[in-house]
Amino acid sequence: MCAMVEELEPILERVEIKNKIFHGNNDYYIASFENKDLVLAYSKIGKVNASITATTMIEKFGVKKLLFSGVAGAIDEDLEIGDLIVATHVCQHDVDLTVFGYKHGFIPESEIYFDCDNYLIDIAQDVAKKLSIKLKKGIIASGDQFVHSRKKKEWIKEVFGASAIEMEGGAVGCVCWNFRVPFFMLRAISDTAEEGAGVDFDEFLEKSSKVSANFLLEMLKNI
Repeated sequence: MCAMVEELEPILERVEIKNKIFHGNNDYYIASFENKDLVLAYSKIGKVNASITATTMIEKFGVKKLLFSGVAGAIDEDLEIGDLIVATHVCQHDVDLTVFGYKHGFIPESEIYFDCDNYLIDIAQDVAKKLSIKLKKGIIASGDQFVHSRKKKEWIKEVFGASAIEMEGGAVGCVCWNFRVPFFMLRAISDTAEEGAGVDFDEFLEKSSKVSANFLLEMLKNI
């Protein structure tokens, strides 16, 4: 699963597509790769779209594991454009019920942080070692806004301990937590989430998407 078509295209180019199904105003690709059955889709941007797509994959197509590949903005200073980060946990930085005494990011009857699957994280680390690729682990925070402010990203780091930010993963993690489906998220850094990040994002989207897609496909060989 990806958020944007640019992120999914490098994967579609390398798998065997057997069918394409239109459902809920979105396309789902039934495919195979390395003798594994896959369901592929890009959700479109944002937490609601991502939640719809993740739920459809689980409820309609019966996926047993959900892997999310795409791009993110860097918070940690040691992350550079093109670097890879795998989420240990995901959260939603734009959820605010603090007026009722809750912590930032907490939704009643839910969690602040949703754990990513350790088995899949271990596979990612093995692949990174095999390919001699730098792979960072950390918390990735999501919100329905493209962050391009040093002040905002420093607040997200301080409150949530996040290493990177994007616009879907926290919602997908919540869906998978509710359905008890193992969840994994890999992101390639496309921008620095500061002033001018929009320019960086447009310039490096295609390159960063290919980096994350190639890594994810290498992981699939080992699952």
